[in-house]
Amino acid sequence: MQKKFNVEGMSCSACSASVERAVGKIEGVNSASVDLLSKTLICDFDEKKVTADTVINAVSKAGFSATLKEEKKAETKKEETKEDYTPVKTRLIVSFIFLFILMYVSMGHMLSLPEPPFFKGRENALTFAFTQLLLTLPVIYVNRKFFFTGIKALKNGAPNMDTLVAIGSLAGAVYGVFAIYMIGYGQGHGQWEIVDTYRHNLYFESSAMILTLVTLGKFFESRSKDRTGDALRGLESLSPEKALVERGGTVVEILTSEIQVGDTVIVRPGSRVPIDGVITDGGASFDTSALTGESVPVFKSVGDEIASASLSLDGEIKIKATGVGKDTTLSKIIELVEGAGASKAPIARLADKISRVFVPTVMTIALVTFGVWMLLGEGFEFSLSRALSVLVISCPCALGLATPVAITVSVGRLAREGILVKSASFAESLAEVKIAIFDKTGTVTEGKMSVSDVSVKESEKEFFLSLVKTLEEKSDHPLALAMTEYTSESTSLEITDFKAVAGKGVEGKIDGKEALGGNLRFMKEKNIDISSLEKIAEGYAEEGKTATYFALDGKALGVVAISDTVKADAKSTIEELKRLGIKTVLLTGDNSYTAKAVGSIAGFDEVISDVLPQDKQRVVKEYRERGRTLMVGDGINDSPALATADVGMAIGTGTDIAIDASDIILMSGGLHGVLRCVTYAKATVRNIKQNLFWAFFYNALGIPLAAGVLFYPLGIVLNPMIGAAAMSFSSVFVVTNALRLYKK
Repeated sequence: MQKKFNVEGMSCSACSASVERAVGKIEGVNSASVDLLSKTLICDFDEKKVTADTVINAVSKAGFSATLKEEKKAETKKEETKEDYTPVKTRLIVSFIFLFILMYVSMGHMLSLPEPPFFKGRENALTFAFTQLLLTLPVIYVNRKFFFTGIKALKNGAPNMDTLVAIGSLAGAVYGVFAIYMIGYGQGHGQWEIVDTYRHNLYFESSAMILTLVTLGKFFESRSKDRTGDALRGLESLSPEKALVERGGTVVEILTSEIQVGDTVIVRPGSRVPIDGVITDGGASFDTSALTGESVPVFKSVGDEIASASLSLDGEIKIKATGVGKDTTLSKIIELVEGAGASKAPIARLADKISRVFVPTVMTIALVTFGVWMLLGEGFEFSLSRALSVLVISCPCALGLATPVAITVSVGRLAREGILVKSASFAESLAEVKIAIFDKTGTVTEGKMSVSDVSVKESEKEFFLSLVKTLEEKSDHPLALAMTEYTSESTSLEITDFKAVAGKGVEGKIDGKEALGGNLRFMKEKNIDISSLEKIAEGYAEEGKTATYFALDGKALGVVAISDTVKADAKSTIEELKRLGIKTVLLTGDNSYTAKAVGSIAGFDEVISDVLPQDKQRVVKEYRERGRTLMVGDGINDSPALATADVGMAIGTGTDIAIDASDIILMSGGLHGVLRCVTYAKATVRNIKQNLFWAFFYNALGIPLAAGVLFYPLGIVLNPMIGAAAMSFSSVFVVTNALRLYKK
């Protein structure tokens, strides 16, 4: 079974890796995936061996806290976001106030700023140092979270970013306290050279600056990351809080969460549908763009199904609820988006592996840096400064955020366009697709048969259409339904001895004469001369149309052509995919005439016809050996092929089985979503690679610089305060870069 947990106390990818490792060790846990962005854990476990409490205890032992995630309204989630965000803002304001005063006290004299007389000179060194300590303590106190979580993580053997910040800041503060004692000793024993040495090397401002700048980075990061959830919160807001329901013959307003299956819900113009259901009274045009991405309104009336979040534009309707709560279309979309954000993309594995050893490695480098500079005789203060710089410039946050932020933005953005992604791996898989295979009926075509041509003498057309209607309205064959709809305004004739002949056609007697309607084989069996119609029928077949012959009293009267219309955006979609270097294949069980005609209209590179449902999977397997494969389909017979392809994409208007077997769902029936997914996946992978490059590059360049490798050749050293600022803004850069995907 799969459960979601809220995890508190995580600050970087090292934290999330610790949680995953701790939970993954539990016997009976199949998988554990942490989303650092939303601070959630998705755990799949054997409920016979593991309980939710077992998982919570494991997270607790790792140094964090976890609670079982419950379903909450969007308003509650917004409040939670605000509650998380406000303390950071408060900490930042307090930190800057005291830091400003501290910097004035400690460095004001360097800028020739007015300085109180009781801070000047050797004799006031103790007052000067102690005042800085007092100004540093409030900054440490409001940012105590770094020390609590950082030291706790270190004790649990899983040091994280907070550990680096805590040790760096604490080392500066402890050294400052040591310096106060040394100043006191020097003043008491008249050793003024000791006083001069330590009053200029207090490091209190570095300690406070590290905490303040890291908090500043967290502030900007939290604001930026908050935007990545805008799409999800936008989806959540589409569900109205209250709804009108008929109860006991009266209309009452109740909470949407209280609606039950079978209730009759009333939706008025300008209101959104709160549940999934079937319209029982009235009709209206609906804006379904929130779910499908289609901007054109759709008219629905009695008997039509309607999905939650659809907006009624111009009519009042009554709906019988068939899906409520978690079972509505909107709820399932939200669940898919959340699940995709929490899943791991393959490209994130490298960052995860590095994060697990990153912090311990940085701490080792800091110790080695301190030791080397001490051995080189550069003094305790210089050596400590270099070690502190290494600690605070090293930030695993950027590595940890590089992939999940980009994925979350992408999944949320696509969801708003009616494209649902089930897994974070979609971007990498789609970006490398070399072959795109499409089912025909219902995918490339509309999936609805309709009469396209009628060939009959003009003088006989009226009677001919009545004959067609009379014969076909008694049949339930798809072709018959198309012809019945076409001839709906014609007059029905009296018919007797009606019979449907499977695989051939229909027959009966009209005015005592034998009336026939069917395929070429049926006509030949009945010895009907159709030579005058054969060329016309062959022309229809070459265009991918199905020809049905009609005859009366042994004489051929005419032919009706039926076709399944190619979707309007099929040709442009195929052309663009080919332009991207993707081979396009039409795979269908239909006959070669029809398949080639549709393939020609849409512009496919290759057409494979007469394929049985069970053979589609085999064909997809063969193509997978040539390159990464995308399969697009909508029917039950497409399910094995969708599951076999590297990426399965289901048209949302198709069957539930096809949708369940796919990785991506297009809520709209159009094909433009296929192209949108591919191009957006490429942009997402490009963005992730940029993020990872800069995260790696930053650390590869920053750590040696902080350690002082350029001190001897160029005299360049990195102040710990500058290191803290650089660390903070590295995470902000990664998040901001990912947010650019909103504009793609």
